[in-house]
Parts: sequence; structure tokens; C-alpha cells
Amino acid sequence: MSPRTPDVTVIVAVYNTMPYLRETLTSLVGQTIGLDRLRVIAVDDGSTDNSGAELDRWQARYPDTITVLHQANSGGPAAPSNRALEQATGRYVFFVGADDHLGPEALERLVRTADELEADVVLGRLVGAGGRFVSQQIFDPGDRDDVTLTNSALPFALSNTKLFRRSLLEEHHIRYPEQLRSQSDQPFTIQAVVKARRVAVRSDYKFYYAVRRKDSSNITYGTPLHDLLSDTAVLMDLAADLIPDAAARHRVLHRHFTWEVSKVLNQRFVDSDRAEQTRVRDGIRKLAETYLTDDVRRNLEAHRRLLVSVAQFGTLDDLVVILRHHLAGKNRPVIVEGDRHYLGYPFFRDPSRPYPDEWYDATATLAPPAHQDGPATVQWGRDAAGRRALVVEWRSSLTDLDRTDEPRPRVFAGDHVAATAEIRPDRTIRADFVLDDVLAQDHQRKHRAVRFVRTVGGEFHSLPVTVRGKRSPVARILHRRGLRMWSVSTGTDRNGGLRIVVNPVTPRRFAGNVLRRLGLR
Repeated sequence: MSPRTPDVTVIVAVYNTMPYLRETLTSLVGQTIGLDRLRVIAVDDGSTDNSGAELDRWQARYPDTITVLHQANSGGPAAPSNRALEQATGRYVFFVGADDHLGPEALERLVRTADELEADVVLGRLVGAGGRFVSQQIFDPGDRDDVTLTNSALPFALSNTKLFRRSLLEEHHIRYPEQLRSQSDQPFTIQAVVKARRVAVRSDYKFYYAVRRKDSSNITYGTPLHDLLSDTAVLMDLAADLIPDAAARHRVLHRHFTWEVSKVLNQRFVDSDRAEQTRVRDGIRKLAETYLTDDVRRNLEAHRRLLVSVAQFGTLDDLVVILRHHLAGKNRPVIVEGDRHYLGYPFFRDPSRPYPDEWYDATATLAPPAHQDGPATVQWGRDAAGRRALVVEWRSSLTDLDRTDEPRPRVFAGDHVAATAEIRPDRTIRADFVLDDVLAQDHQRKHRAVRFVRTVGGEFHSLPVTVRGKRSPVARILHRRGLRMWSVSTGTDRNGGLRIVVNPVTPRRFAGNVLRRLGLR
């Protein structure tokens, strides 16, 4: 290794990640920050595939950039990450999963942001790849220079895929708890954001691609449910100890019940044997008795509130019945009484079950607050730069859109932000969706829901933009990008929510449409 000191050390914990590892390493050595400002430490945690040998080949090709360490399998990413931290140099550290990859400008942009703002932690926008879901709540409000656990969706963005100032980690000796097989990055990140002088978010670039492997062998997908829940129990104990602020602690515990606890109530749980179901139910009951306050329970989404509450107070048989109903997508019928909306799930007001109405109350999600004075209008047009765009306009019923103490509201179609979102003095909102931006990168059919996104008092609101009627407000058009042709139209969901529908047009389909129009087919 050269004696030079890099700006950033990238740490990669590796265990059986071929062939994804190649794309990970390719994305690192191709960073625009330059190899002279970058160091990669990859720790092979006892891989049994070809990952170790692949790492050695890359180290031979880039001896001044890549350092490879080999060790016996430790059972999770915590130990190899800690070992790499002890050898890290430079001002910053970044962690990347060995099956994920970075956008080419990721590290350069992150380091620049940290330097300009003197931020100790910087989050760059993560997106899913290979069918993996990545929440965009922390990124939807746009770039933010100072977020906390109480003024943003940071409690729902606790992975370690961030840029950390190394002096922060060393000063507070922040390391991964090695007793956790999964989720060990959350206590690490919580300590860092609690101790940081400033945490910044950048959302104007796809920094990080989180990949769902085709074999679903990411640690979270392969860990037994009761082990995941045991790790979650340790995680919640640590969070309760690490977060001194009560409001921040409340929001992180809310996240844990929303994600870590709720996600073990899935099809795997239904398919498990009775002993495993009992272990998981008992684990949820214990966590609920310890950490599920009335406020946390009340703020959970209705189906999660119901499932966790039945796990805590009900029977295992009832829990399985309700979960089967939910997994089948049977969210209807909805029972409406006055201004309250209730899920029509099993045992609602069953006289033989002591399950209160509050567990089934879904008013917050089934009857979201109105934000439009009337339906939106939709038409084809051009944005300010003259690019072909879908133009959506409506008059807002909200009177505080000019707040300067909150991020500016934005309008999205799926995960694509409108090229322009103009808010006029009369509260009319215009959003221009440039067609080239909303087309699918994977050349697949997409339905992109149009949403109005704002943050108020640290709470994230994503509200559907609705139109009149169920028919498409505009005619379908064909749009070409490069050599590919797309059909673009609009549609609505069952509640009138606007969707942009993009569909690839193959040469065969295009020819078939022409022949049908000519009456030759």
C-alpha cells in the first residue's frame, strides 16, 4: 500500500457475493473522485464461493487502492466491518454492501458536501435494484443541510450506507455490536447521528444502488424469523440506551415496530411450524410490553397496529387468521362510520374477542387530509426548457405553502421528481414531468403514482394528486428516446389518484398497431 492518505476509505464486508462483487468493485475503482483520493478495504469473511479469490485478483490489479483481508467466518458483517475500521485512513469512511454498487460520482459528491457543510454524516440517495424496495421518505423532501431524528424521516434511514467523518467514529469509539447477526449497522448509525454536529441529505443523484439478489441470500432474507426478532430485541434495547432525547427515542421505536417487528409477520411466519410461530409471537409480545407505548401504538399504520396488538394480547390462531387475510390483499370492505374508517379485517367487533375499534382504525391512511380545492387538470405541453412534458395543475387548499422553515414541497411521479414545481400566489401548483425522466430505465411497463410531498414539523406527508373520473385525462402518445419507442398515457387508481403509465413499444408491437389501424389485421 502506498503511503498516501486518501480522502475516503470504503469498507466492504464480503461473504459469498459472487457474481455481484464484480460490479461492486467496478463501481468503486471507477469513482470520479479518483484512485489517488480513495482506498478500499475489503474483508473476506470466510467466503466459500469464489469471492476471496476474486478480491485477490482485484488487489493485484489495484495494489495502491485495494487492501484485502481474509478471516474465518464470523456470522455477520459486524466483525469484518470493525476489523476494517481499525485499518481505515483518511478523513471519511463509507460502507458499501458487497452485492450493491455506487453511481460513478457518488463519493466525489458526498465528500464535497461534507467539506462544504462541515457535516459529520452525509446520506446520498439510495435506490433499489433487482426488485429491492428502498424507502424514499428521507430523500423525497430534497436536499437538506441539517436533519435530525426528530425533524425528518432519518429514523427510517438507519442503514450504514452513508459517508461518516472518521474522527467522529474514533472520538466516540463507534463500532458495530458483534453479537448481532443482522441489523448491526443500526446501532452504529444511531450513535453516529446522535453524536454528529450535522447530518446532511443529498437527493439530486442516485448515489447508491441496493441490490436484491436473485437467490435472496442477503442476510436479512436468509435469517430465521426468531433470530431476526432476537436481533431486533437487542437493537431496541441499544436504541433505548443510546438515544437520550425522548422525542427522538419515540420516533426510532416507532420505526422498529413499523419495520423490524412487523416484517417478521409475513408469509414465512404463516408457513412456519407451530413452535416457530409461538416463539415469534412470544418475542413480539415481550417487545410490545417493554416498548410499545400508547403513542407509538396509535401512530402505527392500522394493519401493523392490529397485528402487533393481537400478537401482544390475542391468540396465536387469531393472529394467523388476520395475517392470512392481510397477505391475501383483502383490505376491503372498509367500514365507514361518520369521519372514521375501519379495516374490515377478521374479528372486528366480534363479541367473543376483546379487540377494540382503535386497533382497526385506518382513518389516517384511508381518509387522508384534503390538499386540493378541486381535481387536477392534465395536459401535454412543454417545460420551461422546451422539453416535452406532462403538465399537471391544481389549486391547493393548504394555506401554509410559503413556509421557509420547512423544505419546499415537491411533486413526484413514482420516484421521479417533477422537473419544475411552481407554486403561484393563488396557491395553484404546476408540475412538469419531462417524458425522458419518467420512462423506465429497465424498459419495463411502469405505473407511476403522482404525489404531492411535503414535510411539516418533521412529519413526512405524501398525498395523492387526484383527477376527475376514471378515464385517462389525456390521449396516449408515442415518445422516442434513442432507438426505443414508448407509449405514454395516464390513468387513475380506484380513488382517482393520477398515475403516469409508460409502456415500451417493441418493433413487432408497433407494426401490429399500424396494421390494426389500417384494417389489415
